[in-house]
Amino acid sequence: MKIIILGAGQVGGTLAENLVGENNDITVVDTNGERLRTLQDKFDLRVVQGHGSHPRVLREAGADDADMLVAVTSSDETNMVACQVAYSLFNTPNRIARISSLTRLRARCR
Repeated sequence: MKIIILGAGQVGGTLAENLVGENNDITVVDTNGERLRTLQDKFDLRVVQGHGSHPRVLREAGADDADMLVAVTSSDETNMVACQVAYSLFNTPNRIARISSLTRLRARCR
């Protein structure tokens, strides 16, 4: 599967490691170039530096033909917006957003 992971922190890095090990085509997006270089040095994956909710960055990451987008940045808002952009502009069939605030999740689901 072609999977885009937004966020190169602990969750995103661990997810990338596991998915690369299952022979998936992984691209990791983050604003932190150092984190991206560390992941790229360790694993066979692509990296894109930028804000994951921006359409230009998602396009550069391969959203046009991605099977899945997993948004695990530290920002609930970024994660939700990125999933909406992936759906609306790129028709990404599978989207997962990590939401840490139940208040935001409840407000979004109404």
